[in-house]
Amino acid sequence: MGRTRAALAGFACAFVALATPAAAFTAIDPLTRQPLYSAEETYRAQASAVPREIVSFNGRYAPGTIVVSTSERRLWYVLGNGQAVQYGVGVGRPGFTWSGTHSVTMKREWPDWRPPAAMLKRRPDLPRYMKGGPDNPLGARALYIGSTIYRIHGSNEPETIGEAVSSGCIRMTNEDVTDLYNRAKVGARVVVLR
Repeated sequence: MGRTRAALAGFACAFVALATPAAAFTAIDPLTRQPLYSAEETYRAQASAVPREIVSFNGRYAPGTIVVSTSERRLWYVLGNGQAVQYGVGVGRPGFTWSGTHSVTMKREWPDWRPPAAMLKRRPDLPRYMKGGPDNPLGARALYIGSTIYRIHGSNEPETIGEAVSSGCIRMTNEDVTDLYNRAKVGARVVVLR
């Protein structure tokens, strides 16, 4: 298996959903169409420091609301009846945090990425456009937040979950953002707290 991984390092990998409740993703060998990693290895690679779980939630938010605490690096999807699904998230680094109330205006699977003008000004080395896929920084799913330049999106860097590293977007593991994507509707209220 190790030689196979090394031999395929130069090839692009596609991601497909496994038939598991967690909707995990696994890399597929483009030549043999077989998984490169076992389901257990894939899960470990996507696991965040905060496991997704249903928790008690006493906020005064309607079911379907998405609440983000940048200081706690948590996102809650409110279920109602005093419960929410809790996820670990990566948030904006110092100078890139924000707060406010908006709504989900659009959802995309394997979204394309066009860095905002402000980001390109800071980082002129970035591509102007990147097609969606496993190497795309937006990951497997994205929920676009109001008229802002921010998104709740997956990440091809799951080790950044729980950290303050983004330019203001809310990062999740691909596994977690897919779960949220399947729950949240366009129009859902998004409350970002510091």
